[in-house]
Amino acid sequence: MAVNYASKYAQKIDEKFSREALTDGAVNKDYDFVGVKTVNVYSIPTASMHDYSRTGQNRYGTPEELQNTVQELTLSKDRSFTFSIDRGNHDDTQMSSAAGAALQRQLREVVIPEIDKYRLSKMAGTASATKAVTADNAYDAFLEGSSAMINAMVPLEECTAFVSSDFYKLIKQDESFVRNGDLSQNMLVKGQVGMVDGIKIVAVPDTIMPDDTAFIIAAKSAAVSPVKLSEYKIHDNPPGINGWLVEGRIYYDAFILNNKKTGIYVHKTA
Repeated sequence: MAVNYASKYAQKIDEKFSREALTDGAVNKDYDFVGVKTVNVYSIPTASMHDYSRTGQNRYGTPEELQNTVQELTLSKDRSFTFSIDRGNHDDTQMSSAAGAALQRQLREVVIPEIDKYRLSKMAGTASATKAVTADNAYDAFLEGSSAMINAMVPLEECTAFVSSDFYKLIKQDESFVRNGDLSQNMLVKGQVGMVDGIKIVAVPDTIMPDDTAFIIAAKSAAVSPVKLSEYKIHDNPPGINGWLVEGRIYYDAFILNNKKTGIYVHKTA
C-alpha cells in the first residue's frame, strides 16, 4: 500500500524551505505555476516624455505604439529521490516519525542545497565585473556593485548579496571596510552574517557558490523560482523489501526576468 504524504507535509515543507534555503529570501514566487508548467510573462515598455505644446494637433507629442514582449517560463528541473527503511530497524509505531525525519534530512542535506546551487548558477550567468579580489580592494568591489544597483534604480533594502567564503574573509580584512563599513550582526535570513550599505550579506559555502564568483547582489524582484513537491510516498512492504520504500519528486526551476536583469550584479574573479 502506498501512502502519499504530499498533503500531510506540504506546509512543513514550505516552512522548511523558507527557513533552510539560503536563497529563498532573494527570489520571488509572484507567478502561479499551480496546474501548469509554463507561464508567460509580458513586459510592456514605457513611453518617452515630451514638452507639452499648447497649439497644434499632437499637443502631448506623437503617440508611440508600445510593443509588448513575452518571456516564456517553463519548469525544467523534474528531480526525484528514493530510499528504503528496513522494518528490522524501525517497528510499526516508529515508521511515521522515521519517515518524517528522513524527509527532513533529505531536504536539508540534499534537496535544498541543490536548489540553492541551481538558483545561484542562474543568477551568475553573466558577469557584471571580472577582477581578482584582494584584501585591499574587496570593499571597493562591493561598492561598485551597490552603485550599479542604485543606478539601476533598485532599492538596496530589496537586495541580498551572496558572498563566497573567500570574499567574506577578504572584506573583513580590508582596512577601508574596517574604517567605513557597516557590517552589523542582525541575522534575518538563513546564512546571513550581517549587512553592508543596507544590503543583506549571506555567506555561501564553496560547494554551493558558482565557480570563480566573489559575490552576487540580487534584487528579489529579478529572479522567479517556483518549487513544487509533487509527490512523496511511502510504500509498505513493496516487493523485495521488508519495510518501507520512500519516493519523492521535486519540481522546480529558476528564471531571471528579462526586464529585471539589471537587478543582478555578479563579480567574477576569472
